[in-house]
Amino acid sequence: MTVGISVEKGKQDTPPLELHYLGDKVLRQKAKRIAKVDDEIRTLAKEMLQTMYSSQGIGLAAPQVGVNKRLIVIDTDPENPANEPLVLINPEIKKFGQQLCPFEEGCLSIPGVHLDVIRPDEIEVSYRDEQGKPKRIKASGLLSRVIQHEIDHLDGVMFVDRVENEIALSSQLKQRGFALKSVQRIT
Repeated sequence: MTVGISVEKGKQDTPPLELHYLGDKVLRQKAKRIAKVDDEIRTLAKEMLQTMYSSQGIGLAAPQVGVNKRLIVIDTDPENPANEPLVLINPEIKKFGQQLCPFEEGCLSIPGVHLDVIRPDEIEVSYRDEQGKPKRIKASGLLSRVIQHEIDHLDGVMFVDRVENEIALSSQLKQRGFALKSVQRIT
């Protein structure tokens, strides 16, 4: 049994990392694979978790904090101190379930915008943990959705690129001061 990365699940006055927002080029780059899992990667994961908790998020990808690496952190139950966060290094979706379902998504890089996105309800993912050990998990529901959302970030894709309701998308982005031209529709 490996011990996961331990951080306090609370808001910090000054999170260690700075979030990047829709319109920033760093969010549109394809992140690079991590060749070696070392203390530098573990420190990055820890700082990402602290930044995610400070922003009251449940998932964060390295490109969102300006780091071009294939690393995501997730905690679908941040209010529960006993719930261990997930650190996924070089995650890859190996299987998608057949059932598609719509669900409202938001993003720390697009604060205040919440829109429905259709995604597979179940996935199977391979990745390396914070010790560099290969792992594979099956996820469904919220965890599946968060993993897919964060892996999209690693590929330069944002959830607004997948929103089908053009009117709601345009309206919410405008209300929050984001440009519709920053959206790169996926067809």
